[in-house]
Amino acid sequence: MTTTATIQPLSFEQRLDASNITRVMWLLWVLSAGLIALDGFDFFIIGVAIPFLQRDFSLSSTEIGSVAVAAVAGSLLGSLTLGPITDKIGRQLMLIVDVTIFVIATAGTALAWNAASLIAFRFLVGVGIGADYPISVSYITENVPSRLRGRMVIGAFTFQAVGALLGAVTGLVVIHIFQTLYPDSAVPAMQYAWRWMLGVGLVLAIAVGILRFSFLLESPRYYIARGDYDAASKAASTLLDEPIYITPQTDPPEREPSLSYGALFSSGYQRSTILASVPWFLQDIATYGIGIFTPAIIGFLAFSGEENFIAKEMASAKGSAFVDLFLIAGFLIAVVLIDRFGRIRLQISGFLGMALGLLILAVASVLALGKQPNIALVFIGFLVFNLMMNAGPNSTTFLLSGEVFPTSIRASGAGFAAAFAKAGAVFGTFTLPILQKSLGAPILLLLLSLSCVLAAVITYIFRIETTGRSLEAVSVE
Repeated sequence: MTTTATIQPLSFEQRLDASNITRVMWLLWVLSAGLIALDGFDFFIIGVAIPFLQRDFSLSSTEIGSVAVAAVAGSLLGSLTLGPITDKIGRQLMLIVDVTIFVIATAGTALAWNAASLIAFRFLVGVGIGADYPISVSYITENVPSRLRGRMVIGAFTFQAVGALLGAVTGLVVIHIFQTLYPDSAVPAMQYAWRWMLGVGLVLAIAVGILRFSFLLESPRYYIARGDYDAASKAASTLLDEPIYITPQTDPPEREPSLSYGALFSSGYQRSTILASVPWFLQDIATYGIGIFTPAIIGFLAFSGEENFIAKEMASAKGSAFVDLFLIAGFLIAVVLIDRFGRIRLQISGFLGMALGLLILAVASVLALGKQPNIALVFIGFLVFNLMMNAGPNSTTFLLSGEVFPTSIRASGAGFAAAFAKAGAVFGTFTLPILQKSLGAPILLLLLSLSCVLAAVITYIFRIETTGRSLEAVSVE
């Protein structure tokens, strides 16, 4: 007598993990990377444009802070509200909404007629950026094999640094054009250079929009979580480039529990929520406080003796572009180490490296106050800070936010974490100039260094290692 063993049909996750990278996966990745590059450009171009805006609109110190913080505040709102909506209406539709917001908002910033209109449109840009964080991380993590998930998510997030570098280069080119056309007057540059800089963001937004509308695909996991197996089968067949049939037998409903937004704060997911949000919050205090004002800080610490406005801004933009190269280098290190070193170890070591970089900047600021600016020390501090930030927490916080939650609340969890982080970014961006005046740069940089050490400690206490594990296995835990 012979017995025939029952062959269990493969689940979608098993088929996905066994698959090679398909053309559709690459298109999906390029789309997400393009949106993230747009995020980086829009966030950091404002640091180059602010000195020109200040003179064109005669901005007060409060208005300067408001212009700088508007996009960050908008991203807080976008992450907090549009993340949960993404879980309700789907990743595909929200991506279309996201790109539309970008195009309208970037056009408005380039055409702004006063400080209030500029702040309003920068806020709307931030809403689009805030939506992009949960959408992009959910879109990639749910649709690539687990063995490649870490590298592909961080590889896409690397384009934030590419966008920031493009912002610095854009500033350099625009300043050079005005310097060449109007060598004897800085007035035309003050009035129009910032519009050219922000107008490049509009061109990038339109390009991403064209890419978005040429490629429409919903995540199969999203359909599975909703019990729509026919739609899930069609989406999976397109994604994997082969016929895929998903049924309640291959992917039982209990594998993808249907959870509400409140589950993020339940006993089952509190650890995930704290790990995804609190270290990111502390990181963004330093990242955006330092990052958006990098040209100004470099100008203050290293080029404080330069009298000519255009020459000083050109030198600061060059310094910012050079520093941004190390943002990209940090991301590339993360891509190489993420699966070898692990998410948690990489995040902790990165936070400690950021703390060291800020300490070096604190020493450089003391020397600058003594009328002895050490340009080499300034750049060493920025390089260590940016390299370790992107090799560690700027990569891992984004990745972990998309890995530690189930599908039904993945965008909600990632959105909450990003929103909580942006609260830190708002604090860092808006209060850094004020605290710098009241406390002085050395003490401020020391406090930021201590916040990075605290983030490393919290990461260790609430650690959840997701390296090499399926999203299903992490959700079950």
